[in-house]
Amino acid sequence: MVPEHMEFGLLGEHLGHSFSPAIHRQLGSYDYQLVELPPDQVGPFLQEGNFRGLNVTIPYKKTVMAYCRELSPAAERIGSVNTIVRRPDGTLYGDNTDYDGFRYLLQSAGAQVRGKKVLVLGSGGASLTVRAVLTDLGAGDVVTISRRGPDNYGNLDRHRDAEYIVNATPVGMYPNTGISPVDLDQFPRCQGVFDLIYNPAKTQFLLDGQRRGMLWANGLGMLVAQARAAAERFLDTKIPEARVAEITADMEKKTHNLLLIGMPGCGKTTIGRELARCLNRPLEDVDRRIAATAGRPIPEIFAQEGEKGFRIREHLALCAVSKESGRVIACGGGIVTRKENWDPMRQNSTVIYLRRDLSLLPTSGRPMSQANPVETLYCQRAPLYEQLADLTVENRGTPAETANEIIRRLGL
Repeated sequence: MVPEHMEFGLLGEHLGHSFSPAIHRQLGSYDYQLVELPPDQVGPFLQEGNFRGLNVTIPYKKTVMAYCRELSPAAERIGSVNTIVRRPDGTLYGDNTDYDGFRYLLQSAGAQVRGKKVLVLGSGGASLTVRAVLTDLGAGDVVTISRRGPDNYGNLDRHRDAEYIVNATPVGMYPNTGISPVDLDQFPRCQGVFDLIYNPAKTQFLLDGQRRGMLWANGLGMLVAQARAAAERFLDTKIPEARVAEITADMEKKTHNLLLIGMPGCGKTTIGRELARCLNRPLEDVDRRIAATAGRPIPEIFAQEGEKGFRIREHLALCAVSKESGRVIACGGGIVTRKENWDPMRQNSTVIYLRRDLSLLPTSGRPMSQANPVETLYCQRAPLYEQLADLTVENRGTPAETANEIIRRLGL
């Protein structure tokens, strides 16, 4: 849909996941809208649209070049435009601030690419920008991996010596999370992985790298840094670089889910409800979603399908809710016992372990607590809660007191 009047905005084909409006609100007090168009409407909009400036995203970074009267040296060299400014005479000037963004991503992560072999996954407009930055930073062998080129996903074995890998494809992006473009076991010398995707916060590619102890970073810092550079072009003014880190941290706080784990009956749903109320966020209760989907209560699912059947349903429910952003998620007590749940829990969430005195834990209506001594369950699960948690909070007071403690400690 094309807005009748707008100052600035983001042009793309599918923009439902975009964080850009929230970022630009913090960079300047200007109108910034999403402009979601099919390919046949892009040209007419650029020629006739009433706007002062645009950011451009997939799949139009090359398309828009034909409508720009002049290109910046960076855009011309890279062959991709992600920022357009309307000049006083009405003509369009194309620039590339993705360059600024990716350079910031590498430098803020502490990546030392000089002389190193780097694989760039993807051959689109984003890949061109990544290659330009890597070249300027003195990277050694920079290899583009595409589906059909000479270096492709079928002959990755020739690049086992890669030391850094950059994902410039949409593989793993919301809503199609949980998949990675490559298997990192193929690259024994790899030191760092970087993903231009920022939703989810940790793609499967990044989770795999983090688990192997590699340096990693997602695309959120890049998004904010390129937005700052674009805003400077829009407003013809300088914006302090320190704003990038400030806005990135703020966006992380606002978009990360708060995912609650802990023993059955420790208060995850109650505290979750209070957190959702205080922060004005949606609450997702994994057990309630399971029961609603199955059309019967949890004890009945256990009785009819056993724990194995329940855990399959639990995994599917977790995958559905954890890919979303900015939610409070209350999980069942045993969700940590299945390793396949660990990555979905971590991909978009701050994991909070709620601890409560075992003598205060109820067992009514809880099949696992009724079938096993609470102390036995605790001994099995406590090490997993501690391993997975980003924050541990004692649930000793009222729900409001515990929720406020979480909010205070996370700086929300």
